[in-house]
Amino acid sequence: MELVSKRTFQGFRRADGRVGARNHVIILPIDDISNAAAEGVAALIPGVMALPHPYGRLQFGPDLDLHFLTLIGTGLNPNVAGVIVIGIEPKWTARVADAIAASGKPVASFHIEGTGDLKTIQKASRAAMTLLQDASTLQRETLPLIDLVVSAKCGESDTTSGLGSNPTIGKVAERLTEAGGTYLFGETSELTGGEDIVAARIDDAVQRAKFERLFREHTEVILAQQADLLGSQPTEGNIAGGLSTIEEKALGNIQKIGKARVVGVLEMGEAPTKRGLHFMDTSSAAAESVTLFAAGGAGVHLFTTGQGNIIGNPIVPVIKLTANPKTVASMEEHIDIDVSGTISLVETLDQAGERTIQQIQETASGKLTKAELLNHREFVLTRLHRTA
Repeated sequence: MELVSKRTFQGFRRADGRVGARNHVIILPIDDISNAAAEGVAALIPGVMALPHPYGRLQFGPDLDLHFLTLIGTGLNPNVAGVIVIGIEPKWTARVADAIAASGKPVASFHIEGTGDLKTIQKASRAAMTLLQDASTLQRETLPLIDLVVSAKCGESDTTSGLGSNPTIGKVAERLTEAGGTYLFGETSELTGGEDIVAARIDDAVQRAKFERLFREHTEVILAQQADLLGSQPTEGNIAGGLSTIEEKALGNIQKIGKARVVGVLEMGEAPTKRGLHFMDTSSAAAESVTLFAAGGAGVHLFTTGQGNIIGNPIVPVIKLTANPKTVASMEEHIDIDVSGTISLVETLDQAGERTIQQIQETASGKLTKAELLNHREFVLTRLHRTA
């Protein structure tokens, strides 16, 4: 097998040095009532992409901070070539636009107050035309694969996840991080019962304490509700697939990092500042988690599924793997990589991992994933508490 450190892909290097697999121009609404204007621009200029969402009004404290962090991180993602920011109020709009522009990325911003939707759409559409035309002149270039940030999550897991698809991308995590690449994983509540295994992988005492704090805080929020998570963690699909407890689910989940050591621990949506394997505090909900990884700078996402999950993301290509032969047969249009051979023992985990790395190279170089072909653009912001 070719060394990962020697592998390349055809991608885009941004002004801040980060590398991307796509070349999107996005219309980013600050708040829910700016969605119509954002979608209006996308309707007029079909080559750009609006990212509507339901939040952004009367949020406060850590919840508001996370809202801004996620929107800014989305604009900073290396798969994005340019950004149009639209908000109802000028100050919050400028806060997001200025933070993205500081990276050297082309940005234009517009606020609706005192102008109205129609004039805002007209002005923003003209700016979008310019950004899109400029983005269309950018050419892919040969880049080191290890410069691309890869994230990973599982969804609708079953027994084949922990035995086949998760260990497959665990091999990818080992090889990428050993070669000097960056790999993100998370799903905080889904580590319950296996959190000590992850903590033991963190050599730095400060980072280990941060992980333990984040896990404790996440758990305390759940316990404070005095809720029975059965049916949510594990889900009904997990239970049908043979995962009867959160501890069983956790032990399968941890297989996604193989034997790699954890070098860093990230808050929700936080971008890593060094290479290696990083844990990010995230929800276990698929769209929320992938959105946070995208905000943290992921260029490609690996998504393993057992029973079948159809998640995608508007700016990050989601490569879907399964080791369940029934899912391969019944949901073929959603599966990018069939690793069921690891269950029937006709393929080793190393071989499946090698195929996955090759798929990352091809996807990062422009090959569309099944989720992209089916127009899955799930963009879901994480909320921490009630609005004011």
